[in-house]
Amino acid sequence: MNNLQILNRSAAIDSREVSTMVEKRHTELLRDIRTYINYLAESKIASGDFFIESTYTDANNQERPCFLLTKQGCEMVANKLTGKKGVLFTARYVKKFNEMESIQPKNSYMIEDPIARAQAWIEEQREKQKLLETTEVQAQLIAEYEPKIGYLDKILQSKGLLTVTQIAADYGLSARELNKVLHEERVQHKVGNQWILYKNHMNNGYTKSNTINIVRSNGEPDTQMQTKWTQKGRLFIHELLERRGIIALMDLEMEG
Repeated sequence: MNNLQILNRSAAIDSREVSTMVEKRHTELLRDIRTYINYLAESKIASGDFFIESTYTDANNQERPCFLLTKQGCEMVANKLTGKKGVLFTARYVKKFNEMESIQPKNSYMIEDPIARAQAWIEEQREKQKLLETTEVQAQLIAEYEPKIGYLDKILQSKGLLTVTQIAADYGLSARELNKVLHEERVQHKVGNQWILYKNHMNNGYTKSNTINIVRSNGEPDTQMQTKWTQKGRLFIHELLERRGIIALMDLEMEG
């Protein structure tokens, strides 16, 4: 497997390969990267420019966590190394990224043939749109990674997650109707096929993103991110709907 990957025209190296380069156990490198991410989050710096959360399947067919390190991410790791180990790692990752840059496709404006140039431009726009969607999804994942837990959070803490369909049913609504309300209240907006929270709601522990299996219109299997709601998020929705005069069916029955 070539662990140097192209991500929206940016190169990244798998953390497993980096751990070999720096002669460190992968679990230890993951721990270091998560520490760096926490530091960046505290300073409101986008960690996605350095480290991109990912997974791989091990020899036992089990899904395991890993990260993809951009050039900036490798530089951050290199800055923590000293002496010979730091010099060798820098030489290795710089060589990797130089190799990737040498095989990058030309930008559309550099292509002489007008038809090929137009086709390349269209592809570039698609990739830019995909990058914007990926960035927003990553922002939500980072915000969900380790939300601050207060007293109320502990009370509401639950392993169970709910789909918007399940929550909507408590109020006699469809998922489409509840999603529309949440969109009108500027709680969420749609990115690709996933509803994503607006930034002012991301760090409140309202949601968790899961990967689900889907079948595309052409019959090909694929995966897609799906937003599910925590118990805290469920309470937030309950309070929001009550302000709009939408009462849970259970409360209506009690009033009757």
